[in-house]
Amino acid sequence: MPDSDNDVLHDPTDTTAPAGAVAHLRRDGTSVVVDLAAQPHPAIVHWGEDLGEASERTLQSLAIAARQQRVSGGLDTTARLTLAPTEASGWLETPAVEGHRDGRGASALFTLRDAVVNTDAMRVDLADDEAGLALRVDLSVGAGGLLRGRLTLRNTGSTPYTVLTLQAMLPLPWDAAEILDTTGRHLRERSAQRHDLTFGSHVRESRRGRPGADATLLLAAGRPGFGFEHGRVHGAHVAWSGNQRLLAERTPTGDVFLAGGELYGPGEIILAPGEEIASPELLGSWGDGLDELAARFHAGVRARPQHPHRPRPVTLNTWEAVYFDHSLEKLLALADRAAELGVERYVLDDGWFRLRRDDTAGLGDWYVDDTVWPQGLHPLADHVVARGMEFGLWFEPEMVNPDSDLARQHPEWLFRGRAGLPPSARQQQVLNLAHPGAYDYISERIHAILAEYPIAYIKWDHNRDLVDAASGPGGARQVHAHTLAVYRLIDELKAAHPGLEIESCASGGARTDLGILDRTDRIWTSDCLDPVERLEIQRYTALVVPPEMMGMHLTTPRVHSTGRTVSLALSGAVALFGHFGIEWDVTTISDADAVAVAEWVALAKRVRPLVATGRLVNVDVTDPGLDVRGVVGADRDAAFFTIAQTQTLISSPAGRVRLPGLDDATEYRVRLITPGGLVQTPAQSPLDWAHHDTVLTGRQLAVTGVRPPVQNPQQAVVVEITPA
Repeated sequence: MPDSDNDVLHDPTDTTAPAGAVAHLRRDGTSVVVDLAAQPHPAIVHWGEDLGEASERTLQSLAIAARQQRVSGGLDTTARLTLAPTEASGWLETPAVEGHRDGRGASALFTLRDAVVNTDAMRVDLADDEAGLALRVDLSVGAGGLLRGRLTLRNTGSTPYTVLTLQAMLPLPWDAAEILDTTGRHLRERSAQRHDLTFGSHVRESRRGRPGADATLLLAAGRPGFGFEHGRVHGAHVAWSGNQRLLAERTPTGDVFLAGGELYGPGEIILAPGEEIASPELLGSWGDGLDELAARFHAGVRARPQHPHRPRPVTLNTWEAVYFDHSLEKLLALADRAAELGVERYVLDDGWFRLRRDDTAGLGDWYVDDTVWPQGLHPLADHVVARGMEFGLWFEPEMVNPDSDLARQHPEWLFRGRAGLPPSARQQQVLNLAHPGAYDYISERIHAILAEYPIAYIKWDHNRDLVDAASGPGGARQVHAHTLAVYRLIDELKAAHPGLEIESCASGGARTDLGILDRTDRIWTSDCLDPVERLEIQRYTALVVPPEMMGMHLTTPRVHSTGRTVSLALSGAVALFGHFGIEWDVTTISDADAVAVAEWVALAKRVRPLVATGRLVNVDVTDPGLDVRGVVGADRDAAFFTIAQTQTLISSPAGRVRLPGLDDATEYRVRLITPGGLVQTPAQSPLDWAHHDTVLTGRQLAVTGVRPPVQNPQQAVVVEITPA
């Protein structure tokens, strides 16, 4: 039944929509207009800026204004971008649905059966009786104006139906002629690339069993030259942790659109009569600039009931401090120093379980190694908790070393499509959690460890791509089933252990998506802690992921992943914009350095309420050596910015930098709060405004700005802005 008096309920026995019927979904600055009378079924005619309280007459005219004319050389009936276009309708571009029945019955033509429309959500039921298929399209505009789309396909026929493609599609404005997406690798995830959206398809596929380090987190298209601050841009994200596809396409018939969904393996999805499958959600955002687009994603994620709302605990992870050298004496000393620095969560990384002295053996044998830990983990865990910190533990539940009791006892639990094992990576293979025996074993082991120790946090790692991921020699593809099993296991762990938090780590940031983050509490953004590299990695990850869900840690002065020597000021400033922590053997630092680290920890705690609720601001600057970014409070009552320098600048001293996003009329006090104070060299005179009671309006900060301090490369300062 309809959910409100404004609903449109279509007679399911009719095959045409009411003449002129138009749905208008609105929320938080976004409008979505759907022409219910379009043929052969409804079509989105607007997604983007709020159109206000539009009358039915103007909405009908808007729908009519979107219809094409028939042209020479085309079909007699013009095909258009509908909610689920297929070839049988005359749509000759990328379809929303493809499949077949053992090589036959590939044609599908969906028509409208029912539409239920609310203020900000709608459900459209389509069917093709001849093909034996039913399709439900769910659209909703959520918090922040974030659009969510999902297709659910049901086999209403009498024979099995193999699904090849099932993906939601979102129209773009015709002037969306430039694409931005990301690529990457281990230690350099989410590196941006841009190019023209020319005629044809730009397709990004992930075939690694996880999105992968090279995956695009977002596929965005906008007016040429769009930046973070300005320029209309739309983008889409697939909320799925397995194989996936995203594409942008421009057609010679005047359509341009984004599409995305799961990428199915050959024969992976075969629906028996009566069975159905839902696509992952395709999340769409738009904005005047990428910052506004990102803010919609952040608002949508933050509105979830399971979103972590307590202050993000400052975390110390032991990996780069000790690697596999698990000495209780050393780890206790590390815990003591961490507590002195203000750390709130202590995480024991890889190396605690049987035979795990390096990465060649033991993975899968999830029992505490009593040769290293004769009393179990109790001495360390109890000591950590006694020092007022939470205790966390590393797992890699989906992986296995061939040199392990697990692999020797149950070779049938390992992914393979042939008699031999797939190529190894990090001396490990992948455990098929879609196998009931493998699932039960891993579930029992993790539950048992959680029951024995006071574990508040799991670092859930995933250190290799899935290759030839089938159920056994000659078996069926299992990436889809494995991904659902991972989701189920995490859900069960969370339900059984209230308050447990889980991090999604995958060789760093190789499984970063809103499917896994619907269940976990943060990602490990990258194994690269080099702050110079992290500036870009974090900027483009934050297009979708709220900063409080991104792990950002202080690094050693000489970075392990790059060998670069970096200052504490740069490392600290870069790490402020997320879930702050430390990845460093802090037992080796001097007392003076410990004081400095403690000051950064204190500053991180001071600004984390802003980070968790505010709006990210990335300032479009012209000098490639300068990076200016900040967080502005939701009420625009306070902000902090960092001004980082990665290389020598084109000019010295540099021109003024703008600090936008605050209330135009409010007067703000602007001051530097960098721990350790302002480094005066290499400048040859003081920075006057930093030694003055500087008060500027929000408009003055946004339009004119302030002079950045003269800095050497790899330095940074923190600017605090508060009401005067």
